[in-house]
Amino acid sequence: MSGLHPAAALAAGAAVLPRASLATLPTPLEPGPPLPGGARLWVKRDDLTGLGLGGNKARKLELLCGAALAAGADVLVTAGAGQSNHCRTTAAAGARLGLPVHLVLGGPEVAEPAGNQLLSRLFGAHQHMVGTSAWPELEAAKDALCARLEQDGARPYGIPIGGSTPVGAVGFALAWRELMEQCADEACRPSAVVHATSSGATHAGLLAGRAVYRAAGLTVPDLVAVAVAKGIVLDETAVVGLARETLGLLGLESSADALAPLELRTDELGPDYGVPTAEGDAALHWAARHGGWVLDRTYTAKALAAVLALADAGRWAPGDDVVFWHTGGVPSLFAPGGYPTSG
Repeated sequence: MSGLHPAAALAAGAAVLPRASLATLPTPLEPGPPLPGGARLWVKRDDLTGLGLGGNKARKLELLCGAALAAGADVLVTAGAGQSNHCRTTAAAGARLGLPVHLVLGGPEVAEPAGNQLLSRLFGAHQHMVGTSAWPELEAAKDALCARLEQDGARPYGIPIGGSTPVGAVGFALAWRELMEQCADEACRPSAVVHATSSGATHAGLLAGRAVYRAAGLTVPDLVAVAVAKGIVLDETAVVGLARETLGLLGLESSADALAPLELRTDELGPDYGVPTAEGDAALHWAARHGGWVLDRTYTAKALAAVLALADAGRWAPGDDVVFWHTGGVPSLFAPGGYPTSG
């Protein structure tokens, strides 16, 4: 695909992959208020992807569900934390496609489901609470469930936590293309794009899309990933490896040398995944009161806290454009502990 504009190369690479139409795209790119220091904020509204109350997972599931249907699967199986946005969106995808969905969820059984669990039940998903929240154990329980379903004659399609496969990451390589086209239309020249990262596919997909543009000699913004889970911090190389596999799947292996640099910010993680921080709660309130944006305490509030901290530290000059990628997660605000009671 040499000689093609990066946007055309990404589109051509993805065109050969099966895809289910699930998300409302493109999502808006909205201007926001000035950041500390005078940089201009833009918000990429992936909370408005539509499927099952939106969120970034819908982009991955278009490719993952396309692959599942192409493989002849008749049931979707995935895993995640008790308030997993990915699991809730997978449940909605199954409802849209007429496929039963089984969710392996961390944490105990609850008498009254709320937030994402309530929505997953509404979408008709079978929820299997396994007590543990450790990701390796959740994945093992998911694989065991797939094996049992196969023994019963089903054809399950297992999706890892967060949809973190090269197939899923393709959705965010295409999302980078979408953002670059919107920035050109809006006369936005971003110095940085900032997003939350946990299981890594969003990060890897954006890295891959950015590499295609960078390899073509185009100026690209910094990509600042804000870690909200310890696993991503312990093995940064896994994200780069996933980005390389994503480029390979798209037939764009030649862009892999342009993947560097990798910028992963860990200051906002706090004690652990899903544990709120004071800085995140402050960012949640800032977003609500400066732009009417609703954030969640696990992902987006911590990512916006990084934006505010970097702006306050002088990372960007007055008039610079900074894109905050709102990856969704709004339903968890309505689960126990989802809303900060002070501030």
